[in-house]
Amino acid sequence: MAEKLDQTPANQTQRKPATPAYVKAISGSLGGIVEASCLQPIDVIKTRLQLDRAGHYKGILHCGSTTVTNEGVRALWKGLTPFATHLTLKYALRMGSNAVIQSAFKDANTGKISDGGRFISGFGAGVIEALVIVTPFEVVKIRLQQQKGLSQDLLKYKGPVHCARLIIREEGIRGLWSGAAPTVMRNGTNQAVMFTAKNTFDSLLWRKHEGDGKVLQPWQSMISGFLAGTAGPVCTGPFDVVKTRLMAQSKLGNEVKYKGMFDAVKRIYGEEGLFALWKGLIPRLMRIPPGQAIVWGVADQVTGFYEKKYARDIPLPV
Repeated sequence: MAEKLDQTPANQTQRKPATPAYVKAISGSLGGIVEASCLQPIDVIKTRLQLDRAGHYKGILHCGSTTVTNEGVRALWKGLTPFATHLTLKYALRMGSNAVIQSAFKDANTGKISDGGRFISGFGAGVIEALVIVTPFEVVKIRLQQQKGLSQDLLKYKGPVHCARLIIREEGIRGLWSGAAPTVMRNGTNQAVMFTAKNTFDSLLWRKHEGDGKVLQPWQSMISGFLAGTAGPVCTGPFDVVKTRLMAQSKLGNEVKYKGMFDAVKRIYGEEGLFALWKGLIPRLMRIPPGQAIVWGVADQVTGFYEKKYARDIPLPV
């Protein structure tokens, strides 16, 4: 009997299995834990600089040294609990939701996704994380970070839980979503650029394609993640400054300086000049690209292990 001919058309390729969203979510959460532990001091300095309207701090080093001198080294890790929890949940939601949204844009036969689809998926993931996770956690984190001193008796907010409860009591549940609009714009744009750039750098530098079973070395993932994380802070600096100012102001009664995102941009520009909209950019560039390097260095190892084990023999569509 003649051997049965392969019925697969010559112009078709076997579709690679997509890495499950839960694997992406787990990889992101593990990366978030490591990032938070390493980079919290830079985030504290960034927040202090953005809230400094009187020019009290002369720069990054002066802000850090002043904080340590006046409040002790522990002050550089203020807000670590909400920051670490925030990053863990944020990256889990970001990676997972991005994978889910991407599935709607993938070609049914090859599983490939266009750069446009990747960009939209990243923006959607950024919007989701901003509304569900980022805004309330950053409100609590910023309120804790702006407090001076370490004596619990002199601080308005005694800790993350107390801070959240007090905000809800004094300002209502909407107080936890102060600055939601600029946060949505910042995170949506950041993630759209970041996911697209990370995939591009992986392909150009290491010939790595999602789902091909190839596991990058941690240093390779970190280089791609670092490069992908540099563009966002420059593009979204004004959104980040406005977000911080809106989140920091306590809405007791009607006495608030900034009425909303556009009012904040107008007032900051009018009172402090154009470059005030990029306050804290240098510490953001010191934090975000290294943070993305750490996250992707961890996340790629997790997803790479999965792909190597379960997708090793599946050819990449061409």
